[in-house]
Amino acid sequence: MSVAYPLTEVGEDAVGGSEQILTALDRALTETGHNSLVIAAKGSKVRGTLVPSPAASGLIDPPLRHKSQQAHARLIREVLNTYTVDLIHLHSLDFHCYLPDPGVPSLATLHLPPDWYPPHIFHSDRTDLYLNCVSAAQERACPSSELLLPHISNGVDVARLNGTAEKRDFALALGRICPEKGFHFALDAAKEAGIDLLLGGEVHPYAAHQEYFQTEIVPRLDKRRRFLGRLDFKAKRRLLLEARCLLIPSTVQETSSLVAMEALAAGTPVVAFPSGALPEIIENGVTGYLVPSALEMAAAINRVQALDPEDCRREARRRFSSARMVQGYLDTYASIIARKNAALEQPRKMSAGSSWLVSW
Repeated sequence: MSVAYPLTEVGEDAVGGSEQILTALDRALTETGHNSLVIAAKGSKVRGTLVPSPAASGLIDPPLRHKSQQAHARLIREVLNTYTVDLIHLHSLDFHCYLPDPGVPSLATLHLPPDWYPPHIFHSDRTDLYLNCVSAAQERACPSSELLLPHISNGVDVARLNGTAEKRDFALALGRICPEKGFHFALDAAKEAGIDLLLGGEVHPYAAHQEYFQTEIVPRLDKRRRFLGRLDFKAKRRLLLEARCLLIPSTVQETSSLVAMEALAAGTPVVAFPSGALPEIIENGVTGYLVPSALEMAAAINRVQALDPEDCRREARRRFSSARMVQGYLDTYASIIARKNAALEQPRKMSAGSSWLVSW
């Protein structure tokens, strides 16, 4: 069973990274003959069985988040009482608010910076709770914890992004429109470089996100710097193939960057601030540039045409395959379930006078 963040839809056109990873795993589970149950917001599109939670309506504030967490807790209990569930895979920042009682093993993937989570999650005494990170950089930033499994690096469907298109003279920025993504720096850099910028993404109904959009993004828009809103995969793919470069001016320690991987798979170099895991993804001077400021981002925009798109595609094929990521999770699922089954067998083996050790 996969559990998404309560108020965000999952599906092929999802904007958020955790929603995209959950979608890929749901697809892989169904294609390999497993039963996939997904608890996610109403309107989500999944390959398995959707157990819909209430969708966001109006501004997302603390009372609404609390109500959604209660709904998730109820749905998880109902699913566990209705279906035989081998493992629960939680993908949300607030997973600890609706973690079910011990019994079924739970894996929580930490998609966000470790210090965004309450410290107690790393020190739980539960024997059936496991955590994993999505990059080496994120894993290094975590406190020491016996619950942490080896990280599983994110991946994208490289084959779907393969293609050729004539490059056009614009830069691209994609993602959630919120303060930590720093898209106002991308707009400033594009203006300084004298190039058009297309900004695609979603402004979620959080007060801070909407204020950021109105105060930092809207005043910077003009005929050459445009906001496109939310894009489906088809539109995103076309823009990634045609863009001169992708800009990622994130001010937070990024745990990964699916959009950077997608850009490289499409043969488009990435110009980014060196935040968190981005230096693991971008090879400076080969598949893009890592820069410390909007001014240097502007200078890099005018240098990216010297980079070879085929180098970007080759690195994406070599390093960022979603098949590799999916297999990592399937292997982890199998190990966790095997450990639970071995623990159930222990009393019977001990009563027969035998001793044993399980490694995984």
